[in-house]
Amino acid sequence: MAMSAWLVYALLSALCAAFVSIFGKVGLTGLDSSAATAVRAAIMALFLMGVVVAEGHTADLPQVFADRKALAFVALSGIAGALSWLFYFMALKDGAVTQVAPIDKLSVVFAVVLAVMIFGEKVSLAHGIAIAMIAAGGLILAIFP
Repeated sequence: MAMSAWLVYALLSALCAAFVSIFGKVGLTGLDSSAATAVRAAIMALFLMGVVVAEGHTADLPQVFADRKALAFVALSGIAGALSWLFYFMALKDGAVTQVAPIDKLSVVFAVVLAVMIFGEKVSLAHGIAIAMIAAGGLILAIFP
């Protein structure tokens, strides 16, 4: 059975996110977490603009700015992401990766709950149990190191 592209991308996302924790923990040693997060964001912005240029999608940028509703939600997503990184790096500076990362992954639980509330997405009993297990597992990993 062929693996779906979305699953490959999701797994690569999770793997890269794991390295955010490892590289971030090492990089934060002796630094202010807010300043380090700002530098990280600037590097990400430059990298991603390079990706847009390399893929030949610069002509698509005006469309993003022309759609006011989409731009507003993309901006809100960016602000939420920036706050997430800021709080994550603040937690990582003082906390152990083995405790901070599982709590951060409770975002999965929050995202599912919000998707049900906002978009009316349906969650099967099996998925509900799995989400509860993710929540319990994250809390157990963080509380009982």
